[in-house]
Amino acid sequence: MSKLVLIDGNAIMHRAYHALPPLTTKRGEPINAVYGLISMLLRVIQDLKPTHIAVAFDRKEPTFRHKEFPSYQAQRPPMDKDLSTQFEKAKEVFEAMNIPVFEKAGFEADDVIGTLSSKATEISNFQFPISNKNSKEKTKYQSPVTSHQSLIDEIVIITGDRDILQLVDDKRKVKVYLPIRGLSDAKLMKADDVIEKLGVKPVQIPDYKALVGDQSDNYPGVSGIGPKTAINLLAKFGTLQKVYEHMDEIGDSTRKRLEDGKNDAYLSLKLATIVRDVELENNLEKSNKWQVDNQQVLDLFSRFGFKTLTNRVKEVGKTIIDENQMKLI
Repeated sequence: MSKLVLIDGNAIMHRAYHALPPLTTKRGEPINAVYGLISMLLRVIQDLKPTHIAVAFDRKEPTFRHKEFPSYQAQRPPMDKDLSTQFEKAKEVFEAMNIPVFEKAGFEADDVIGTLSSKATEISNFQFPISNKNSKEKTKYQSPVTSHQSLIDEIVIITGDRDILQLVDDKRKVKVYLPIRGLSDAKLMKADDVIEKLGVKPVQIPDYKALVGDQSDNYPGVSGIGPKTAINLLAKFGTLQKVYEHMDEIGDSTRKRLEDGKNDAYLSLKLATIVRDVELENNLEKSNKWQVDNQQVLDLFSRFGFKTLTNRVKEVGKTIIDENQMKLI
């Protein structure tokens, strides 16, 4: 079975940077966020056993959301310099591991991941590799898929950003691996888990945020509509559009708030919705060719002073080879 792991590089590096104590290279350069990101990657490989891996990053340019709403994320402080300098080093590691990195000016990593998850589960005639480079088997390719097949059997998104829970889809077998505390504990989220956590279905998250807004991203929602009211409205009507189509069924005070805040609601809906059709230059063909324990990786780890991670990548690499050999028996 093919399993694609999509990593939200920015979200995990932010979490790692704030969760781990300061760590520097031999040159005194900060490196703790890279250490945490790679540590999480190795844990995911061991726990989830992916056949395919890809990473998405934000870019520095303003996104379409900033153009739609100039105050988008305006309250957030600038990224710490000790964190910002680590992104290029993280990309060096992924390049050494032969893990493709995706990013697109004008869009967030969430949008890139949304697009990749859609591409990987859509119906296509594309021949897609289904074994990985760590195997001693010759790489196999799927035959052109039929109307009942998809490119990837299962997708797991690794992120600390709850916005991406809107991509959870049991039918398409898209799950989110969400750290709960720091980097040490995580939960694999399916649709029922999202409902239990947020009170709405994954697909309703943008509608929910359109009503209540988002303080973290600094967009308004509908003034006076709180989480409880939003959950009740969506439980009854399903979507923001349906809420506005059934205003005559809503109480006077809530209806007045919705009428006054209609423009903000639809603006917030657009800001909250992850884009799933970003034009990307690369594709997922190379996402099965990763190898975490090659010499280029070991040389980088030596430069960064990653002694413990060096031992871990060697162990992970050996485990993968052993497991693949067992499959051949």
